[in-house]
Amino acid sequence: MPKVPFEDAVVHYDRTGDGPALLLLHGTAASREQWGPLTEIAKEHFTVLAPDFPGSGLTTDDGGPITVPALAAQAEAVLDHARVERAHVVGHSLGGVVAAQLAGTHPGRVRSAVLHAAWPVTDVRQDAEFRYWLDLLETGTFARMLPLMAFGPRYWEQATEESNEQLVKTLETVIQPGADRQIEADRAVDLRPVLGRITAPVLVLGSAHDRIVTADQQRELVAAIPHARPAEIDAGHGAPAELPDEFARLVLEFVSAAP
Repeated sequence: MPKVPFEDAVVHYDRTGDGPALLLLHGTAASREQWGPLTEIAKEHFTVLAPDFPGSGLTTDDGGPITVPALAAQAEAVLDHARVERAHVVGHSLGGVVAAQLAGTHPGRVRSAVLHAAWPVTDVRQDAEFRYWLDLLETGTFARMLPLMAFGPRYWEQATEESNEQLVKTLETVIQPGADRQIEADRAVDLRPVLGRITAPVLVLGSAHDRIVTADQQRELVAAIPHARPAEIDAGHGAPAELPDEFARLVLEFVSAAP
């Protein structure tokens, strides 16, 4: 697996496939493995680059606070290491925020961007949610909350008590050690200074049943980004896992049509 030293971190990333670069940025408490389903489809036509954020997967750092600008700088370092001048960038949740930060601060590196479940600035309601997440991590019950937070009606219509319990047990094994540090980064999000500087075409992809990011926040993103258009998927906040095929279709249709 490739790795790139950058400031106080050593960032590990997967490189898969061949073609135009597609940089995938994962969400809070997840890792690059979140992108397995999308990578399997995209690798036929794209060079897929999927890094771990600090606190996730194999990436290591000094254990200090995580910031969105630092994550964007690490993403750019991955592009440099992979010898990629410009990439399509796809981010989910915290990864979507980082994708927007990268597109706004280094517009020449981003060919197009898909921002799923991203938000422009953390408000009081969201901060209360993130503080609750931190409490759940301390008590060891974060995994039990995740299906309730992440999935929409289409998941619950087919779920059984047994299948949901099995999912909770699986989630307990995949929550990343640095989840608390990433949640603190969520609490500090403020993209407003950079959104107007994005020059790439942007798809602001919202989830119809998202409990974390509101429709108003999605509209604020679209209004603030010069070349953005909205789209919606019939899922919860965790759409990449809930509806992986539909999520992949929406993402790849957009980036394939970008200049």
